[in-house]
Order: sequence, then structure tokens, then C-alpha cells
Amino acid sequence: MNRIVLNEISYFGAGCRSMIAVEARRRGYKKAFFVTDAALIQFGVAVKIEEVFKEAGIPYEIFSDVKANPTIANVQNGVEAFRQSGADFIVALGGGSVIDTAKGVGIVYNNPDFADVKSLEGPADTRHRAVPTFALPTTAGTAAEVTINYVIIDEEARKKMVCVDPNDIPSVALVDPELMMSMPRGLTAATGMDALTHAIEGYITKGAWTMSDMFEMKAIELIAKHLKTAVDNGADVGAREGMAVAQYIAGMGFSNVGLGIVHSMAHPLGAFYDTPHGVANALLLPYVMEYNAQSPAAAKYIDIARAMGIDTTGMDEKAGVSAAVGAVRELSLSIGIPQKLREIGVREEDIPALSVAAYNDVCTGGNPRDTSIADIEALYRKAF
Repeated sequence: MNRIVLNEISYFGAGCRSMIAVEARRRGYKKAFFVTDAALIQFGVAVKIEEVFKEAGIPYEIFSDVKANPTIANVQNGVEAFRQSGADFIVALGGGSVIDTAKGVGIVYNNPDFADVKSLEGPADTRHRAVPTFALPTTAGTAAEVTINYVIIDEEARKKMVCVDPNDIPSVALVDPELMMSMPRGLTAATGMDALTHAIEGYITKGAWTMSDMFEMKAIELIAKHLKTAVDNGADVGAREGMAVAQYIAGMGFSNVGLGIVHSMAHPLGAFYDTPHGVANALLLPYVMEYNAQSPAAAKYIDIARAMGIDTTGMDEKAGVSAAVGAVRELSLSIGIPQKLREIGVREEDIPALSVAAYNDVCTGGNPRDTSIADIEALYRKAF
């Protein structure tokens, strides 16, 4: 049996943020709890949402206590702030960190039995839908606006908790490329490669099936077409729109079928060193693709190569694997992604602990090749 969980409604295109007012009015909501981060306030992105609130006469309260890798404390502080605000819905503007924080706040508020947040790790048996949430991504990578996943750091345990819960999915997604135009080059590159990782892992995961394959193939094609242009020329509206749609499509797939050990290995890097998630995924992806070529998923690599723009006419499976990995690595290099873990501050002496944490990550079970702590440690060392 397969299952697909998606938003109730999604909007796409420049200016679609205006539909916040329409949807809030239609649903009878009275006050917004506006979750964003300090950078988006500083650089004038948050004001674009405030303008929608003011024009529609929707009172709101801002919560910006969000870290780049959100923590249990961020969520708990958000729950208390929401309680005091008197708001009846959440509007989340930001990348994955902001939207993940909002998901945690909405779930805990309506499911107080999970107030410790730690109990939400893995598949969570919550009974109630989260506080109604409208999600507006400002990066083209995580697809947090359409997924049933969110990631919170347990700082005490130095661990990224992957929480999986259909009750957390935002009610409304508003994918407005105008909100992504201010993304700097490095962030555009990292989040774009994050989206590519989602698409490739979602395509070869053990849970992949016909419908998820359809999403992931199209996402890979769009990312290969638009990412480098978006990095090189952030003002290119077509490239921004292409990436905005691509990352959402990738999320439609992987949210419902799972991921693999690229994510398992990236999560501890965020917990140990606060490494940006997109950078960690982008760096590790080619190494893990090579490793997973020793699995039944290898038969799909020729499709990945084709979607990346490679002429695969006459290729056999071995050539398809080489072409797919080569195309991913070439794109990564062309947009300035670091290629070795030592370049991003990883310490070699931490590799054994990182390997144990990665092996125990919830994403490991979806990897197309069964793995071990020793295998993961070998991959970290190869990437070091």
C-alpha cells in the first residue's frame, strides 16, 4: 500500500502571497502568529507579508526566535509566545528552519502531551492536527511547506531529531518566487542542491513508486535546467520560478516515500557543527550515490543522468551510473559547493561518533542499499 499526503491547497507564482488574506478570510481566522527570522526582517522580506496583513486588516504578532538549525528551546519558546498572542493561525515565512519551527509550535500547542518536544522524534503518534499554518518558503530547497517532516536539534544530546507526522503539514502553501529573489549566491547554491538531494534520494529510496518517481524525475530535470542560472544571476525570474516549483515537486515525492543516508549523514553535521543542511547534503551526495550504485537502485541512475541533461543513448547500467554521478558532481562544482568535509570544519576525530549518529538516523532505513556503521564511517572518511 502507498500513501500520498499533500497540502489542502497550494498557490504558485509571483505575488501569490496576497492569497494569505483570501484564505484567512475564507476560514474565519482572526489573528496571525507570524513566524520568521531576524535576517528576513532585516533585509525587508518580512515586510512584504506585513503589508498583506495590514491591507487586509489582519492583526498579527511576530515571533523571530529561530536559529538556522532550530532547537527544542526555539519550539518551546514559540509555543509560549503563541499561547500569549491570542492568535488562531500561524504564518511561517522563511527557509526550512523557520517552517520547521512553526510546525513544532503548531503540533505541540495542539498536542500538549508532546511538550518536551523530544517525544516527537521519528513517527509521532499525535492525535490532533497542528495549529492551522500557512507556509511561505524563501529558499528553494527544503520543501518544508509541503512535507510531513521537520527537524529540530536536541542540543543536550547533540542530535538532529527528524520528526515525521502527517498532522504537521501546513494547511496552505504559498510558493512566491518574489520572496526568494534576495537569496545570496551561496544560499541559492546550497538550498538548490538540497532540493536535488531530495529528488535523487526520493527517486531511489526503497519506498519509491510510480507516483513519487513522476515527481522526482521532473524535479531533477527542472533543477538541472535552472539551478546554475539562479546561482549566477539571482535576478533571473524564470530561474527563480523554476527552482521554486522544482523544490516543491521534490518535496511532494520524498515526503511520502522517505530518503536515505545522504540525509542520515548530513543531520549529525548540523548537530555537531551547525553546518547548513544544504551544504552538508550537497557535499555528501556524489559519494553516497557511488556507494548506492551497488544496489538495485543502480538501474535508475541512467534516468537520473537523462534528467540531468545527459545524452544516454546506448548507455549500459555501468555507464549510466558514471554519467549520473558525474553530472551531479559537475553541477556541484560549477556553483561552488565544497567537496571535502575538512573544508567545512569537520574534525576527523569526530567521525566515529558521527557514524553512529548517522546510522541511527530515521532516514537510514530508506536507503536503497542496506548499510552499517562501518560503511558509513568509510563514506565519511572518503569525503573527508
